[in-house]
Amino acid sequence: MVAAGLAGLAAVVPGAAVFLDPLRRGRDDPDLLYVTRVAAVPDDGVPKKFTVTADRVDAWNTYRNTPVGAVYLRRDDQGQVMALNVVCPHAGCFVGVAADRTRFACPCHKSSFDLDGTINDPASPSPRDMDTLDVEIRAGEEVWVRFRNFQPGKKEKVPLA
Repeated sequence: MVAAGLAGLAAVVPGAAVFLDPLRRGRDDPDLLYVTRVAAVPDDGVPKKFTVTADRVDAWNTYRNTPVGAVYLRRDDQGQVMALNVVCPHAGCFVGVAADRTRFACPCHKSSFDLDGTINDPASPSPRDMDTLDVEIRAGEEVWVRFRNFQPGKKEKVPLA
C-alpha cells in the first residue's frame, strides 16, 4: 500500500511542478526586452536604430539572442528615451532616417514621419503614425522595450499574434 502511494506521488509531483511553473517564474513581462544602455542613445534627438533580440524556444531547442525586430530609439526634448518600431504602418516596409536626419522616410510608398513618429505629410499613404513602444529604464542605465509588431494598413494599432 505504501509502495503504491509512493508510485502515485512520483507521477503527481512532476505534474504539479509543470502546472505551478508560471507562479515559480515570477511576474516578469516576457515582452519587455533589453535593447541597449541609455548612453548608447544619442542625446541630440536624432534616432538610432537598434536590433531587438530575444530567446526563441521551439519544441526541442532554445535559440539565444535571436533577432526579432528593430526599433529606433531617441531622446526627446526632456531627455526621455522613446522607442518606435522600424516597420512602416502602411505596407510593412522598413522606415529609414532621411538623409537630412530631420524625419523618417519610407522608401516603398513615400510615407513621411516627424522624428516623434507622427505623419508629417498629409499626402502620406500611411494610415497611422509610426508605432510607439513602451520604454522602461532599469537601474538608471538599461533601456528595455515592450517590443511588438502591428498589422500594417490599418488605422488602429492591432498587435500581431
